[in-house]
Amino acid sequence: MPPEKAPARGVVGQITRGTTNTNRLRRIDRWIARHPVLRRAADPFVIDLGYGASAVTVLELEQRLRRARPDVEVHGLEIDPARVERARTQLAEVRAGSTSFAPDAHVSFARGGFEVPTPTGRRPAVLRAFNVLRQYDESEVRGAWSRMSARLDADGILVEGTCDELGRVCTWLEIGHDAEPRTLTISLRLAGLAAPSIAAERLPKALIHHNVPGEPVHALLRALDDEWTRAVGTASFGPVHRWRTTLDALHTAGWPVGGRSRWRLGELTVPWSLVTPAH
Repeated sequence: MPPEKAPARGVVGQITRGTTNTNRLRRIDRWIARHPVLRRAADPFVIDLGYGASAVTVLELEQRLRRARPDVEVHGLEIDPARVERARTQLAEVRAGSTSFAPDAHVSFARGGFEVPTPTGRRPAVLRAFNVLRQYDESEVRGAWSRMSARLDADGILVEGTCDELGRVCTWLEIGHDAEPRTLTISLRLAGLAAPSIAAERLPKALIHHNVPGEPVHALLRALDDEWTRAVGTASFGPVHRWRTTLDALHTAGWPVGGRSRWRLGELTVPWSLVTPAH
């Protein structure tokens, strides 16, 4: 069944399935919390675009980010007006102190899509759009990036990606104000991981159809799997040790797998130039 078109004039985008779960976006939350753009922002204003049928991931995002920036403000946007009203009802419960979230959570909700409406035209330092573009055609991705990135603060970033239902397999792109991707990050739950290439199922829309021989992202995932297999002898030391051994081998072979401090979290970040589709 095709995704439902947004019914209101001026609201740009399609209503998503709305699937969401508690802690589903914890991996991207902690990545944003440590990002220099958030920590150095003069105005730590963050937008969560397309948060889904529940306000929980917006509230969790604020809860985690305020540890790094106590003055952070998170603004949730959804196309579906019923979801906005539901989120505001949930926020009222938070304000009443009947939830595990802080009653003074710096959170608000409004209706909006890729046009990214904000109070008084405020520009976000970070705009998160997770599990939003999966239902679109690849040909529509660049246009969506351009619309969203145009709303960013000059030094702001768009974080666009996808994850599985439990948040154990996540991938995302960091995109600048110019709408050009800078990096791809893969973040995996290492316990019980059979092969890193499981990330192929949750690649961002701009990459998911390019996991085929001859494409750079396929080569990266193949190299990851190969080194993961070679590192099986270190499995007795735990999955984190095996992951680090895998990435150390890739680094030694010349792959630009930066962010060594994040490896223990099951993360890997590479430049977009390494995975830019060839066709």
